[in-house]
Amino acid sequence: MKRSGPLFTLLAGLLLALFMLSLNATTGTRSTTTGSDAPADAVSASPAPVATATVTPGKRSPSPSPSKPKSTVPNADYAGRTDDDSSAVAVTLRDGKAVAYFCDGRDQESWLKGDVEADGSMRLTNEQDRTQVLTGKLAGKRITGTVDMGQRKYGFTAAKSLKPNALYRATDTVSDTKIDGGWIVLQDDSQVGILKRDGKASPAPRIDPATGTVTVDGEQLTARPVTP
Repeated sequence: MKRSGPLFTLLAGLLLALFMLSLNATTGTRSTTTGSDAPADAVSASPAPVATATVTPGKRSPSPSPSKPKSTVPNADYAGRTDDDSSAVAVTLRDGKAVAYFCDGRDQESWLKGDVEADGSMRLTNEQDRTQVLTGKLAGKRITGTVDMGQRKYGFTAAKSLKPNALYRATDTVSDTKIDGGWIVLQDDSQVGILKRDGKASPAPRIDPATGTVTVDGEQLTARPVTP
């Protein structure tokens, strides 16, 4: 009597069951990658830095300095005498600048320079002696003011000159002597001037206003108009 057939069938069923269990175990244990297992070199992009301005409380940006108004005073020459008629004063205006000459025709003189304000006022000083100051104001066709010579103050009025020039100067060397002369030509054609020889003052000889020529110690020199 043969009983091997059912045994083979039972054995085959067991093998099939074991195979299925093994297959399920293999397919059911796959590993999954979570966000914490991301590659180390994966770096998120950072936003670009934003520039910010730093403001200090209580401080303001400096405002530009207002520009000084340019003088509108016309170019002209002015000449006149002091109130006591002892001396003469000439003032030449050019492009908002002024040069002046005070002279008594004997031994006292002063050259002064400075700016002319938009309203015609001026304060001119002697570069060698700051105590000597001319303070004046242009009004119409006249400059009125004072000349402070340090020890004495002179009032003056200088009218607009109708001549080409009112103020002249000559500097040269004659026979090894340094010559420095200044002249004021007034409206009545009179002249007031001082000529210095090596610094020693004396009344100046008359010049020819048309040419500026003057004879000093037998030699002819040229006095030229003075401008700022």
